[in-house]
Amino acid sequence: MRLLGLGRAQVIDLPADAHGRLQPNVLERALEVNASTPTIVLLQAGDLNIGAYDPFDTLISIARRHAAWVHVDGAFGLWVAASARYRHLVQGVAGADSWATDGHKWLNVPYDCGYAFVAHPEAHRLSMSHRAPYLTNQPEARDQMDWNPEWSRRARGFATYAALRQLGRNGVAGLVERCCEQARSLVLRTADLPGAELVWKPVINQGLVRFLDPNPGASDQDHDRRTDEVIAAILATGEAFFGGTTWRGRRAMRVSVCNWLTSEQDIERAVNAVARVLDSYAPAIR
Repeated sequence: MRLLGLGRAQVIDLPADAHGRLQPNVLERALEVNASTPTIVLLQAGDLNIGAYDPFDTLISIARRHAAWVHVDGAFGLWVAASARYRHLVQGVAGADSWATDGHKWLNVPYDCGYAFVAHPEAHRLSMSHRAPYLTNQPEARDQMDWNPEWSRRARGFATYAALRQLGRNGVAGLVERCCEQARSLVLRTADLPGAELVWKPVINQGLVRFLDPNPGASDQDHDRRTDEVIAAILATGEAFFGGTTWRGRRAMRVSVCNWLTSEQDIERAVNAVARVLDSYAPAIR
């Protein structure tokens, strides 16, 4: 939004349901209130914390009736389209005007590999292209400067092509399914440990776990502090890397599995590392 010059003040946040999804009646009301304003509806495919997916079929139909552009943020989640087991999560996403996804996550290519897919080439080009007298221009050739905000960049497409060529459709599907299974195992096994609490069971490859202060009458703030302390202690072991996040006002440990090298043995080591921390990192009850 900032890059396009629209500004944060033009963003309207809409509430999600208990599963992190935008509901049709909420979107309908918002579009009716702003009926005369050009609008972009931003939907999600695989929320960063809980892997939530918006109901694309219904929401895109509503946006179409109001002449709104629909963009899907699928940094993680669009990759599930490769999997017969998970592609139902993106049903209807083809009706959007644009998508964005990252290769540095599930595809495991260098960090700055990201992709934009736009159904309207002319709108895409006009939003990015710029002409100056010192630049040469061949209209019949596709110049990358016309399609992205960078004029000077590495050939990121090579790494992407190599990964897709090596994996193939079945390989990408296998990677997605394996990571989802491993994330579920890691989250549920960790949440079963004494002093841990399941916050969100993975839909795909993300889930949330919270660590509870053992003191009687401990507050949410105490549990927040305990969660951050346990995460730091796990990181100090060097066995596993987990980040903290705030979800619905509470601190939690975010679990995300997307590396192609992750094995069942790695999951076992990570769970054992958390267990050892919970056993040893136990401040005296006040």
